[in-house]
Amino acid sequence: MTKVAIIAANGGLFDAYKVFNIATAAAASDAEVGIFFTFEGLNLIHKEAHKNLPVPAGREHFIEGFKQSNVPSIEELLEMAKDLGVKLIGCQMTMDVMKLDQDQFIEGIEVGGAATFIEFAKDANITLSF
Repeated sequence: MTKVAIIAANGGLFDAYKVFNIATAAAASDAEVGIFFTFEGLNLIHKEAHKNLPVPAGREHFIEGFKQSNVPSIEELLEMAKDLGVKLIGCQMTMDVMKLDQDQFIEGIEVGGAATFIEFAKDANITLSF
C-alpha cells in the first residue's frame, strides 16, 4: 500500500486546497495518508479558522471560480478526508505555544509532536510539504 505523509505548515485557502486535494485523492486511491498540521497549518483544522481562510491579495476572484467549478468547500474536503480515513495530526508544540486546546479543533484529530509524525512518515512512499 502506498503511504503519503503531508506537512501542512501554512494556513491560507490555497494551502488548504493543496493539502486536502492531494490527501483525498491519495486516500481515494487506497493510499494511507497522514497530515501533520503545524504553525499556521493549524488553521486548516481549527473549528472556526478553517471556515474563513485568508485568500492571497488580488486572488479573491478564485472564490467565485471555485463555486462556478463546483469545487468542494474546505469543510466538505475535511469531511471527505475524515471519511476516507486520513490521519489528521495537530502539532502539540505549536498548540502549546499558541495556547490552543484540542477542543478548539474539529472532531477526529490526533494531537502529537514531531515524533508522532516521524513515526507515521518514516516509511512513506511520498512526502509533501505545503
